[in-house]
Amino acid sequence: IMINVVFYLKNDNLSGFELSGHATVNEYDENGRLVCAYVSSSAIMTANTVSEIICDKADIQCGDGYLKMICQDLSRCKDILQGFRLHITETQKEYPEIIKISTHKE
Repeated sequence: IMINVVFYLKNDNLSGFELSGHATVNEYDENGRLVCAYVSSSAIMTANTVSEIICDKADIQCGDGYLKMICQDLSRCKDILQGFRLHITETQKEYPEIIKISTHKE
């Protein structure tokens, strides 16, 4: 039971992220459901801010337990991506058994 978070770097600049997985053991796992909702909500807010507020033509793909976003204009998206990374990194410190973070260079 793990949420995998991959942060993408392009020329050493944060360019996007990919979330996959679920955090719950079963339907009674209240802690896992809360962490899953917390991470999902943060990722959706980030994607919505990039696509609807900043108006970047980001490549966004989503499905059950999956969200991937790669930004086009890194200079416009960098602050929101850095904020999201900080948010997820701090959350992972509290729930290391639920959230796994890695980085992928493009």
